[in-house]
Amino acid sequence: MVCLSGIVFFLGACRPTSDDGESRVSFAPTAPGEMPPAILGNGGDLAGEAVNYLDGDMATTGYIAVPEGEGPFPALVVIHEWNGLVDRVRQVADDFAAEGYVTLAADLYQGRTGSGPEENVALMQEALADMATVVGNLNAAVTFLKARPDVSGRVGAMGWCFGGGVALSFGLDGDDHHATAIFYGRLIDDPTVLAAMDHEIYGTFASEDDGPSPQQVQDFAIALRAAGVEHDLHIYDEVNHGFWLRVDGDPGVRSVAGLDAWERLKAYLDRTLR
Repeated sequence: MVCLSGIVFFLGACRPTSDDGESRVSFAPTAPGEMPPAILGNGGDLAGEAVNYLDGDMATTGYIAVPEGEGPFPALVVIHEWNGLVDRVRQVADDFAAEGYVTLAADLYQGRTGSGPEENVALMQEALADMATVVGNLNAAVTFLKARPDVSGRVGAMGWCFGGGVALSFGLDGDDHHATAIFYGRLIDDPTVLAAMDHEIYGTFASEDDGPSPQQVQDFAIALRAAGVEHDLHIYDEVNHGFWLRVDGDPGVRSVAGLDAWERLKAYLDRTLR
């Protein structure tokens, strides 16, 4: 049975808060050569808050992490993997808030998470069968962020695996936003479809992967060039699917690629959102 995800928030005594009591994440961007803690398995206690960003929908429960300070800040929507919005993704949202982004981790499964491949596939297929609802969910996330007085108005979207493919679809079909970052995920190789993209795309992929395979990534790059869409894509050697969100799974193999992908991502978000 697909279960409701447990959401536990520990509010430390020294956690920054805003004047209205909203918890904040201390501004602490990574130094050169340093990766964010969450992808190394070192994410700490959650510093953000649960949030219902869809009007009238109390089941869909996202997670928002806000940087310390007045802003205005650029914003990010992060899109979970096939198993749903879990704490690793919430911790990554905290890490992006530490970089200076108001970050909303979206919930595309109405609070549900999968506990294994069978449940994960069922949840993923349910979502992909109704992409209009998925895009509407993410449009609401962008609207929610842009309505905040501490958000500059520039919003990007990024995701991993299932979320990477969704981020690409949202970049093509969603409301106005300014960045799309894909970590593996389902791709499109039709230039006429990709021509609808109005901003640069970031992509990180793995050579030891078949979803997407290196050839599919090459076809994607060819189609982007044909469509005139700027892009920063890279296929990393010796790593496999899912390597970036869990560098701690094989740090000896994944650390070099993980760091390079992170530094490319930071530079991409700087030039598209700041």
